[in-house]
Amino acid sequence: MKTSLLLKTYIGFTVLYLIILFLNLEGFDWYMKPLLLPILLVAVAVAESFPTKKILLMALTFSWIGDIILLFTDKGELYFIFGLVAFLLSHVVYIVLFSKQQNTRTNDKKEVFWLGSLAILTYFFIMINTLFPKLGALKIPVLVYALVITTMLFFAFKGSLKWSIPANNYILIGAIVFVSSDSILAFNKFYAPITHASFFIMATYCMAQYLIVKGILKLNGVK
Repeated sequence: MKTSLLLKTYIGFTVLYLIILFLNLEGFDWYMKPLLLPILLVAVAVAESFPTKKILLMALTFSWIGDIILLFTDKGELYFIFGLVAFLLSHVVYIVLFSKQQNTRTNDKKEVFWLGSLAILTYFFIMINTLFPKLGALKIPVLVYALVITTMLFFAFKGSLKWSIPANNYILIGAIVFVSSDSILAFNKFYAPITHASFFIMATYCMAQYLIVKGILKLNGVK
């Protein structure tokens, strides 16, 4: 009950935050952003125990640290790098999390697996090919980050073919939206400015975290 209420609180708080962000009400969004992930963290912390609970909490914690660090990117490029590292670690933990979820189905549709894998690889090469000429000294860090988020998406996709329904769809859509958020951020920073970029980055990011948490909880029978 507490977890369900906290998840609903997260949705309400996120909607309020996104409205403020879209309206560009100076200052409010800066103070509200650090409060988003802690709501999810508490929602998971108070939930009944399940095998991958600590791993999920760790992934959310690294994401929250990344959120805090990226608030200061206007003070220097180093903050962006440290924020990138925090989210890199978060994605690595998500990979571990997805790999440890219990499989409840057998994947009989091998063609779906190969088509999905091809689509993920295509995304990776398109993004790298588009951004690489613009990255300068950040080529290697961004390449490593792109490899990790692509791997995270692959593990979510691979798992979705074997996990119970509808939890698998929550997690897969969450992973896709998470990659979309990172892609918008990268495109906006390195390629060309996007109107209301911050709004779209945070809208997809907040949705992604919620869907993954909701999916993992469902997958482990937590109500």
